[in-house]
Amino acid sequence: MENRLKNRNANNPDLWTAIRHLHKAIAAGGVDPKLLTLVHLRVSQINGCSACVYASVAGARKAGETDERLHQVAAWREAPFYTGAERAALALAEAATRLQDGAEGVTDEIWDEAGAHFTEEQIGAINLEIALTNFYNRINRTIKEPAGQTWG
Repeated sequence: MENRLKNRNANNPDLWTAIRHLHKAIAAGGVDPKLLTLVHLRVSQINGCSACVYASVAGARKAGETDERLHQVAAWREAPFYTGAERAALALAEAATRLQDGAEGVTDEIWDEAGAHFTEEQIGAINLEIALTNFYNRINRTIKEPAGQTWG
């Protein structure tokens, strides 16, 4: 796959500033960075974004995540490797991402389970991570960003 954009840095620099601010807001939410990488990975798997799956795995490993857990994210419901909080975040990520599939979205049960494990500030950060990952996935799928590239 070859990227359709030959000069990705030609984008408006204000866009990169805005993205950096979103990342700062997510980091300020008090959520374990390893959990955020799992959310990023699962959303990217659902959307079929190889560039973001690659980046998620690289970021997760850098944050100290194990291969065992990374390999099982696609089957997290059946795998014994995740905490209740991680399961709640992954369920929220899936429900918010699968809106285009005609699914009912984030149900009260999913929201309440997330609320049992996270503060409102943390849920806000997780939700922003989900939204930003979907944003990246759609851009990367549109421009055919290959896995293994660097951005910015």
